[in-house]
Amino acid sequence: MGIFEDVMLNAKTVVGTVGKKAGEIVDVSKLKLAAADLKGEISQKYQFLGRLAFEEMTTGKDYSKNKEEIADKIKELKAHLESINDMIAASKKKIKCECCGAYNAKGAVFCNNCGEKLLNNQDETDHMSPDDVIDFAEDNFADDELL
Repeated sequence: MGIFEDVMLNAKTVVGTVGKKAGEIVDVSKLKLAAADLKGEISQKYQFLGRLAFEEMTTGKDYSKNKEEIADKIKELKAHLESINDMIAASKKKIKCECCGAYNAKGAVFCNNCGEKLLNNQDETDHMSPDDVIDFAEDNFADDELL
């Protein structure tokens, strides 16, 4: 009976771990979808900004106020996208290059993108656990932004 109980306990532990990992993958996938949606919205804003600039050049009308509003919205969307990318990187235990902003493996000494020396003296507490990432996303973004 003792061996059977040990096997059952080990099986339950494995199932629990697999379930948790699957949940983390789903949560990161939601963040990736939100990032893709934001990239699409940013692209649309850029296109509209280009159209306004073209209209301004060809018709002589002044669209500077509209262009400023769109530029401000693009900045806001980019900041939102960066925060989502930071959450994704944190869940994957990656660090961000201070020079170029590229994400690198936690143990990397130099940036894979620009070659700059990375600051790897961060504590483990600097990184959010996957559960913390999900809690942060749920607290700071509407459900429709995460899907």
